[in-house]
Parts: sequence; structure tokens; C-alpha cells
Amino acid sequence: MCINQTSNYLLQAKSLSIHVINRHNCHYPIFQEEDIHYLHFPKPQTFTREECACNPVRFFAILSMQRSGSGWFETLLNSHMNVSSNGEIFGAKSRRTNASVILEIMDNVFNLDWISSSSKNECTAAIGFKWMLNQGALEYHEEIVDYFNRRGVSAIFLFRRNLLRRLISLLANSYDKDAKPLNGTHKSHTHSPYEAKVLAKYKPVVNMSLLIPNLRNAQRKANRALECFKSTRHILLYYEDIVQNHTKLADVQEFLGLPQRELISGQVKIHNGPLSQQIENWDEVQKKLKGTPYDTFLIKD
Repeated sequence: MCINQTSNYLLQAKSLSIHVINRHNCHYPIFQEEDIHYLHFPKPQTFTREECACNPVRFFAILSMQRSGSGWFETLLNSHMNVSSNGEIFGAKSRRTNASVILEIMDNVFNLDWISSSSKNECTAAIGFKWMLNQGALEYHEEIVDYFNRRGVSAIFLFRRNLLRRLISLLANSYDKDAKPLNGTHKSHTHSPYEAKVLAKYKPVVNMSLLIPNLRNAQRKANRALECFKSTRHILLYYEDIVQNHTKLADVQEFLGLPQRELISGQVKIHNGPLSQQIENWDEVQKKLKGTPYDTFLIKD
């Protein structure tokens, strides 16, 4: 029940009773009772929502790991006219020095006062950001989970099934930061076939002593995140599933309560084809992983 406001909002509860929520001259559709906690009506300090003030907004966070397709996935979301996903806002260490700083920044984002190139402002129907697990999400998970549950924030987990491909992408991206083969410019993501072709030429040499520990640590980190955030409202996605089955994007839109739209991205995939063409010491990698829990990563996906 919301108070100190002024019109009728009808809720169809499971008990078939009708609950009235008053909010200034707004006419709402009927929502399920379990949805109400996740519908918000922000009052930003930096602008007015004008004719969209009566439109509910959902809060979300994309929880992922570097080189798992989260940048591409976020561009897909942002192609929806009613979604604002604001990138890695906790990439800067100064924004994650402690839990209080993190919660204050999230308050700013979810009040629509975080201004970025992705902001849709008054007509936003879903507002969120991308959060890497090593950017304080696990370190302060207790406070963050409490905040998510209290404020009605939904979590979108995005991981890669093939952690070996993720590792190759990490190594290639690290090389690009130093070598900068594209006219002296580092690019984590490409937007043309030419750029993708240039960056794909580099074939990293995988450190054999670190290969299995790296794969194991990535798997454990993903599992720990799922365990820590299991009490939140969440959806689990895998990069490979989205690539192969675009109905997954419809699932995400439904999860966020959005009108269905075709989602598009201008990003171009860098690494295509079999892994044998992307790793310099492929024979060593193949031999190392054969007979381990990770040998399925050797198969083309």
C-alpha cells in the first residue's frame, strides 16, 4: 500500500481481493501481486519524467565476468527504446571502496540520476548497469543482496559455458592493450569486420601451469556468485545460448517486463571458428585438458 498520493491503481491479488494503490492521476493496468515489489516510480533530481511519470520502472544488474559477452549483451539491451543499462559503473575502484559507497551509487542509478550515453531518461522502463564479479559484487555480497531484496532489484547472470574460449579472449584482449594493432588504439570490442579480422590474427600462447587453475577459478567464481545471490529474483543466461537461440532475448525482455522488441548490436565477434586456429600451442592445450572435466571445452561450440 502506497500512501500520501492521489489516484487508483488496481492490483489483482492471488486471493482475488482488490488492493488500491494511490498515485497522482495515473491509470494502471492490473499487475500480479508478486510483481509490485519490482515496480518503481523514481523521482529524479536532475530532470522530470513528464508524461512518463506514471510508467513503472524495473531495476536490474547484469552480473558477469570479463570477456563473457556482457558488453555485446548490454548493447542488445540498450537497443530497446525503454532500457538504460549504464555500463561498468563499478569499474573505478573509488566507487567500490566500501559497501556504503556502493549502495549510495546504486541509489543514484535507480533514481535515474546517473547520466550516461545510455540514459533514456523520462521514458525508461528498466534501468540498470553491468557489474563484474571482481568489482566488489562478491566482496560485499551480503550488503548487496540485502539491498537487491529490499529495493526490488533483479539480477541477470551472464556467463560463458566454454571457459577456455573466455580465457583465449582474455589473453588476446590483454595483448591488445599493449600492442594496440588497430592504429595504436586499444579496442575491447569491434564494430567492423576489418577490426575483428585484425585483432583475430593474434594467437596467444597458453601457460600450461596456469591453464587448469584459471579454468577452475572461473568456474568457482561463477558458482559462488549464484550461491551468494540465490535469494534474489534472478535469471541465468549463457553467452552461447543467446548466440544460438535468439528466443533467449525474448526471455530477458519478459523477465524485465518489457514490450517485446527486436534487439540489435553493432558489435562484431572477434574470434570465430575452431579453437585450434586461435591458440598458438594448441597441441599442448589439447593434451593438457584431455581426460579432465574441461575436455569438453576443446570441442567446437
